Amino acid sequence: MKDVPFALRRAATILAVSIVTLTVLAGVTGLLLAFYYEPTAGGAYRSLTMISTQVTFGWLVRRVHDLAGNLLIGVGLVQMVVMFLGERFRRSWLTAWISGILLILAAIGLSWTAIILDWSQVGFWRFRVELGIIEAIPVVGGLIRNLLTGGGAISSVTVAHLYTLHSYVLSLGALGLAIAHLAGLVWQERELAAQVAQAPVRTGVERSPQVADAPEPTADATATI
Repeated sequence: MKDVPFALRRAATILAVSIVTLTVLAGVTGLLLAFYYEPTAGGAYRSLTMISTQVTFGWLVRRVHDLAGNLLIGVGLVQMVVMFLGERFRRSWLTAWISGILLILAAIGLSWTAIILDWSQVGFWRFRVELGIIEAIPVVGGLIRNLLTGGGAISSVTVAHLYTLHSYVLSLGALGLAIAHLAGLVWQERELAAQVAQAPVRTGVERSPQVADAPEPTADATATI
């Protein structure tokens, strides 16, 4: 049973490597899509259709980009559970916990900002409904809506704003958080290994207190026997 926390901690580190891999994969495929993507109201749909139908392996790049983004959220949530079960909720794991939680939020933000980037009917109406929910937030709701839409209706300005958030702000933030998250876990793994190496190692069989306190036989007693 003592090996279970160690196995879970090692699994959390392996999942962190997977998270970094998925983040890099999503970033690379997103960069390839950016060569052909047009962040405008009508151009977004046309450019993505061209990528899927005319660009060599464009459909594959787009599919990998979508899968990497979705898997990033799932793997991140699973890793949080594994970290908790592996006793990584101590104060020394604060860096890994904070970066992991922020990374999940960034991945969700990436998925949300991509809603309208394909300019489909489903994405348009879904974004419009969620935009109404955001606008209902007291005090700051209207300000956030204006920042996302550009101060008016959903248009090319809205697509450009969300594309900027998706491609630059959240993507770079997610990559930095993924690297920081993995670095924190690896650093703590080395710290634990150093603590184990410095711990005293018990060898042999310990004598019982009764045996240790018993007097040694004297020379006279030996001679009598």
